[in-house]
Amino acid sequence: MSAGKLPEGWVEVELNDIAIDISYGYTASSSVVRVGPHMLRITDIQNNTVNWSNVPFCKIDDKQKEKYLLAKGDLVFARTGATVGKSFLIKGDIPESVYASYLIRVKCNEGISENYLSYFFRSPGYWNQITEFSSGIGQPNVNGAKLKKLILPIISNNEQKIIAEKLDTLLARVDCTKARLEQIPKILKRFRQAVLFAAVNGKLTKIWRKGEEFKCESLELGKLADFIDYRGKTPTKTNSGIPLITAKNIRQGYISQEPREYIDEADYDKWMTRGIPKAGDVLITTEAPMGYVANIINIEGKFALAQRAICLQFKKCIDPFFASIYMQSSVFQQQLNENATGSTVKGIKASLLKTIPVIFPPIPEQQEIVRCVEGLFAYADTIEKQVNNALSRVNNLTQSILAKAFRGELTAQWRAENPELISGKNSAAALLEKIKAERAASTGKKASRKKS
Repeated sequence: MSAGKLPEGWVEVELNDIAIDISYGYTASSSVVRVGPHMLRITDIQNNTVNWSNVPFCKIDDKQKEKYLLAKGDLVFARTGATVGKSFLIKGDIPESVYASYLIRVKCNEGISENYLSYFFRSPGYWNQITEFSSGIGQPNVNGAKLKKLILPIISNNEQKIIAEKLDTLLARVDCTKARLEQIPKILKRFRQAVLFAAVNGKLTKIWRKGEEFKCESLELGKLADFIDYRGKTPTKTNSGIPLITAKNIRQGYISQEPREYIDEADYDKWMTRGIPKAGDVLITTEAPMGYVANIINIEGKFALAQRAICLQFKKCIDPFFASIYMQSSVFQQQLNENATGSTVKGIKASLLKTIPVIFPPIPEQQEIVRCVEGLFAYADTIEKQVNNALSRVNNLTQSILAKAFRGELTAQWRAENPELISGKNSAAALLEKIKAERAASTGKKASRKKS
């Protein structure tokens, strides 16, 4: 941060200038048994909340407990691991708790609003410094010495309160918008399943049939398609060559190019002896996960097939794209689960897969069903893309609002209208002088006690 970019009256300080304590947590083994107070760990802090009923306990004597006991207004920081730098503000009443050694606790002077500080520790100005602290380190970490050197803007008590209140309001709206957007993919998933169900029971093409009865027949999957099954064989993989498609590449409704695996081109003819998949064939995963179905429509050139997947080559009486739709529907998926075996990892044997019946109408109606489903799915895909773009903008909006707050942009008008609340004895400079005086007095008392 740069003092030149700060509004008039704002002052940049190091965290150590306003903190009364920056210390590491308590080292002990956690226990699910209530052997002492709760022991808050990094992993207990999720999405800026803590479920205290799930926080374990630890043994600690009374003298040490007093040192590590958490209180309202404390800020704890993850000092290592995947969430390094993330902070959490202790709010309201909490059960008796200490904090673990991979956390750092910060207690600040009473003149500094904990809500104001908590928001700063989520801002770009904070995260830029955390990234700089961790650069060039194999395992990112933030220690107490680095945290003490953290630079932040200090402003009057009145403006701290105004900024915190504005951020409470604005970020609550952002969170509400985000929560609503995050519900839409779930709604679209239910929509797609409803479309598939309507497709296979004839409702989707009722108008196309002009009210005539939905005529269909039923045959076992094994009589409708030839199975190409390379399960049970493990090819030698290489860094380049012929693409290898496994269950990991098959998603519900499409084939992903990731992860990219290959076999040597010289091994292709030796490996692909059970049959060659071609465009229009349908792939189904048989375990881990079971029941993902996709047409081979986006793979150009040769590829090898292996591991937990079966290729189905359908006969002329059934359109492979309709077959793919039917197999993704809840009608087929339910029967798939009923025929599956295994307790921890469910899978289905080829012999049982062949016995599952497929209900299908004449080819013209199958093709109409495919057309309708593709149109509706394309519509859902468009909405989902728009939602993902909106979510990305909303996520960026939080950081944008925080950046504006700590550049003084959210309170520029308020400062202009209330100069008396940020000047003189109400100024940031006066607040810092008061903190320095209190710290000096506190240090003097400690030295006096030590001398006596």
